[in-house]
Amino acid sequence: MQLNEQVGRRLRALREERRLSLSELARRSGLGKATLSELEGGRRNPTLETLYALTTALGVPLSTALADQAGSAPPVPEARARASGDAVTALLTERHEGAGAVTEVFRVRIRAGAVQRSGPHLTGTREHLYVLSGTALVGDPAAPTTAGPGEHAHWRADGTHVYSAPHGDVEAVLFVRYPLAAGPYRTMAGPPTDHSAVPGAAPGTGPSTDAAAPPAGPPSDDGSTRA
Repeated sequence: MQLNEQVGRRLRALREERRLSLSELARRSGLGKATLSELEGGRRNPTLETLYALTTALGVPLSTALADQAGSAPPVPEARARASGDAVTALLTERHEGAGAVTEVFRVRIRAGAVQRSGPHLTGTREHLYVLSGTALVGDPAAPTTAGPGEHAHWRADGTHVYSAPHGDVEAVLFVRYPLAAGPYRTMAGPPTDHSAVPGAAPGTGPSTDAAAPPAGPPSDDGSTRA
């Protein structure tokens, strides 16, 4: 199955679980209803920006839309776990659930001269970028952080944030950490953890604790910094 078909099926299943109409999800995500219909039908390739808009509106981490099916575990097949945006190509390599959070690990490339502006993710989400090569300018658009090879930048991702590579392509590893209390999102192994924020949706069960805990992660202090 191609990525667009796989993602379309997952998005439709997530929308129907939450008893949302196409019109309501389109409104919440800021996308057109026709665009959303094409995405769910597998007739349009989703960009990274589109996937984030939809998964945030649905209250799920990005990797939930990239999974083959509920209950599948990482690693996700490479051909089905890659998405691109205005500046960033991201390959999902790992996903961990546990210790009160979902942590996604992406291998990313930021293309030289391009800028990607990402809208807010779920409340409490943080991103940590470890630069392997090149120089990245990332984080808060008003005060972006510069990080070169061997350096680390982190920022709150529940507000608008940017990625750019002003001096050449950047290769990096990106950790995205979503607190389980952030919203009514679905874990890979079960139904939505809490539907209280989605009007009309059925109540869910608690998060699964069977999955592996995330690896020892980067610091969790607020603000964008460089290490």
